Amino acid sequence: QVQLVESGGGLVQPGGSLRLSCEASGFIFSVVDMAWYRQAPGKQRELVAGILGNGITNYVDSVKGRFTISRDNAKNMVYLQMNSLKPEDTAVYYCTVGSRRYWGQGTQVTVSS
Repeated sequence: QVQLVESGGGLVQPGGSLRLSCEASGFIFSVVDMAWYRQAPGKQRELVAGILGNGITNYVDSVKGRFTISRDNAKNMVYLQMNSLKPEDTAVYYCTVGSRRYWGQGTQVTVSS
């Protein structure tokens, strides 16, 4: 069965960094597009970053230049490196597949002084 497990969230000060990880299993990871979404209280879930199986990436404008999505197909892992964090980045971050059929449990990121 498909499983996605996020980790790496936490409390960080503005300007700080976090690296989120998503461990995937139950499918042929290398050919599946992956993505990170986030959902803040009272807001809709939004796409933050995506990475195709071939490595092409895309980002929502608000995180361009600050976040980097990457993948390690040998380890079935996808990462989100988050730098220069802002309070508005506070949200639960979710890992998902290209079809959006499967989601991880989410990991909380809080950016606050």
